[in-house]
Parts: sequence; C-alpha cells; structure tokens
Amino acid sequence: MSLVARSSALVGLLSATLLLAGCGSSDDASGAGGRSAVAAFFPLAWVTERVAVDGWQVTNLTKPGGEPHDLELGISQTADLDDADVVVFEDEFQPAVDDAVENVSGAVVLDAAEAVDLRSIEDLHEESHEESAEDGHEEGGDAHDHGDTDPHFWQDPLLMADLGDAVADTLAEVDPDGAASYRDQAEDLRGELEALDAEFTEGLAACERDTVVVSHEAFGYLERYGLHFEAIAGLSPDAEPTPAVLAELEDLIAEEGITTVFAERLASPAMAESLAADAGVETAVLDPIEGPGEGDDAGDYLALMRQNLAALQEANGC
Repeated sequence: MSLVARSSALVGLLSATLLLAGCGSSDDASGAGGRSAVAAFFPLAWVTERVAVDGWQVTNLTKPGGEPHDLELGISQTADLDDADVVVFEDEFQPAVDDAVENVSGAVVLDAAEAVDLRSIEDLHEESHEESAEDGHEEGGDAHDHGDTDPHFWQDPLLMADLGDAVADTLAEVDPDGAASYRDQAEDLRGELEALDAEFTEGLAACERDTVVVSHEAFGYLERYGLHFEAIAGLSPDAEPTPAVLAELEDLIAEEGITTVFAERLASPAMAESLAADAGVETAVLDPIEGPGEGDDAGDYLALMRQNLAALQEANGC
C-alpha cells in the first residue's frame, strides 16, 4: 500500500472512531452538565421535558406505539435507568418499571402516585356502576393490578400541573442552582394546563348527553366536567367483559340515546366495534393518552387532550 493510501485509510479510521464515540456519548447528547431524566411513559415524560431546561436529556422508557401496561424493559432501558439522575414513574402502573426502580440507587426517584391526589376506585362511579362491575366487568381477574386507586390522573390537566411542580422540586434536588428555572417552567406549564381545564369546563358545560361508553376505565378523572363514563372492560385495556355487561351497555345506549362507542388508539378496537354494531351506533377514538399520538401533534399532550374534547363534544351533542 502506498504512503498516500495508508494516510487516507488512517484518516478514515480516525473519523469513524470519533463519529462512533459521539453517538455513544450520553454527556454530549444531554447537553451542558450531562444530566439525565428517565420517565416511565408518555404523560410523565411530557411533563418532565416541559419543566427541565437545557442540560437535561429526558428519555421515555415506553416507545411510541407501545402499550405502557405491557412494557418489558430491555438492556438499553435498564442502562438508561442505571445512568439516570432522576426517574419519574407511577407505582402500580407498570410492573416491570416498579421492579426496576427498586434497584435504582444513583437517581432521585419521583413517584407520580405520591405527587398527585389519585382517586380511589370507590370514588370512580356511583353505586349502580360499582354493582355492575361486581357482576363481571373483569371476569377472570385484572391482568394489571392497580391497587386501590385509578392511575389515569393525566386526564385531569390540574393534576398534571401538580406533577409539574413535583418534577421541578425533584430536578432542583439534583441541580439546586437551576431551581428557579425549573419552578418558572412549572409555573408556565400550570398556566397552560389551567387554560386547558377551562376549555374542558366550558366545552362540556351544555351537552345533550352526559354518558360516555368507552373501551376501558381510563377516563374517570374527566367526570368532574359533568360526564359519566361506562367502560366495556375495567381498568385494564385487555380485560374481558361478560355477556351480561355487554347486554347492559347495549340497553344503556338505547335508553340514553348514545351515538358513539369509543375505542382507543393503542388497544384493539374489537370490543368497541362489536358493541357498536350490536347497538347500531358509530365508533370513534377517545385517546387515553398513555403514549404519544400520530401526526404533527403526536408529542403534544395539550393537542391530544383537545382532540379528545372535540370527540366528546361531537358524540354528546355539546
């Protein structure tokens, strides 16, 4: 090989080595300070990203299109947890994450279930609905045991604001010098979420119907806007309803003049489509917002919530 050829090969090898080193460097990827926050699923990641300022890399353990309940951690996700300065998760929502968090030693851990005021299962619905659930909404047991509380708090914008305040405090624990910036970001976020809350309050104030049939029990926190949700399944999207429950829902649809049975984006629409066909009504999508959406607003919680608001207004004649 000529001297020129050897020099060219050496330059190429050095360039490739530097490029690979850059791609594998978490410090470079996370900006100044090299701090890393890991969030268990989309709503938690969105709040963390909004509150964190430059110098933080936020990683979502649940990949787009994945069902958070069914998350199994791979090697890269375990490594992200090991390297994290902050971990934001929700106890009893993702069993694999719960197990992994127990082994996290170097990070400050924020449990959203302790940061916000979760509703108890007993408060989800009136006694009549609780009795129907006892009759078999979750025959064979719930594959995802959420304990005594409803974990889907992100359907309430004001609880998301509370999480933002808790995230700000947690980031400040790692980086005291940035505390004022984090709290400013959380305050700005609260303003946006309070505006979203006002949109829901006004937009659902005068509806022809207030009963909504959904695939699974993920929307109970929206009941403070005057709605009442009846779920085909229970708290888990893969729970199987009994024929008796399906018959009761079909009767309810007829009695209340319900026009729509809502399916979900990340779960199979089969149950919703079957019930809607039997009842002679339409189907539409009401997003539990457990993962990012699709299109231009895929990663924007505010936009996804507004899409849900529009779907509820159309279905309920608001």
